Amino acid sequence: MEYRELGRSGLGVSVVGFGVWTTSTGWWGEYTDDDAVALLREARALGINFFDASDSYGNGRSEEQLGAAFGDDPDVIIATKCGYDFYTHAGARRGQQEIPQDFSPRHIRRACEESLRRLKRDRIDFYQLHNPKMDTISRDETFATLEDLKREGKVRAYGVALGPAIGWEEEGVRAARERDISGMQIIYNLLEQDPGRAHIAACRARGAGVVTRVPHSSGLLEGKYTEDTQFAANDHRRHRPRSWLINGLKKVDQLSFLTEARPGATLGQVALRWILAEPLIASTLPNIYDREQLAEFAATGDVAPLTDGELARVQALYDDNFGIERAVENAQAAGAAR
Repeated sequence: MEYRELGRSGLGVSVVGFGVWTTSTGWWGEYTDDDAVALLREARALGINFFDASDSYGNGRSEEQLGAAFGDDPDVIIATKCGYDFYTHAGARRGQQEIPQDFSPRHIRRACEESLRRLKRDRIDFYQLHNPKMDTISRDETFATLEDLKREGKVRAYGVALGPAIGWEEEGVRAARERDISGMQIIYNLLEQDPGRAHIAACRARGAGVVTRVPHSSGLLEGKYTEDTQFAANDHRRHRPRSWLINGLKKVDQLSFLTEARPGATLGQVALRWILAEPLIASTLPNIYDREQLAEFAATGDVAPLTDGELARVQALYDDNFGIERAVENAQAAGAAR
């Protein structure tokens, strides 16, 4: 396993991390807490030392699972998030529907203390604002509170975690330019490179690190989907237009040259290797569902890095939308959404 520093935070994190949303939310299958703890500990045995949670995942469940698995083990790097006020609005969540946010100093302090209790720790290694909108990025008191928590020793480093439609390009760029963040968590993968490229450029100029989630484009780059794939009723991908799956598979087919050049490597491993070609990216957070997938992703370091020629070829494909007409793709998506 390779380890990289997250910006200038002093945190040395495994390039393959573990997002605990898969074991705590029910959106990727049902896990008992005992199952989750066993999987987390197996990840640690495979060299993964970076685990990412949120207080809102399972209304605290992801943090409780980490606390049960690792407690205050100093060799385990824990990232978590705050901002969704499930304490007040616990009954408002319906599936994956958003609940109200609160980034006031009072709420952040309460959330931090509750997270520390669930994690069984005295300090959070990387504390992130969860999907902040522009008004939060603009609010000095929010970041002053994070600085206070850092000074008090309750937080080692802080940053922002951005969602696809909830705090996007402008929010991320402004956070990197104007706030003293140590890192930024973004969506970034072979098929979804924007606005991640703008975020990476802004973080590079600031000296902040990057953590990427959805590195397999919601499963498309795991190499297991077909046109006949059906998603469970509670799976977020079930609500996407069918064109997302069909056009996504057409794009994935054009990336076969990457696995053909690496006998034995999986598409999922190569997708992580492509992300890690960017040295600013400290860690990736693949969706890990089971032991088999955990072993696959943890072994990414055994796969040869992409060559300059391969990186250029991927970029050319992406810049041309893999030869799929954007107007047609957008029209199909809009029609399906209706």
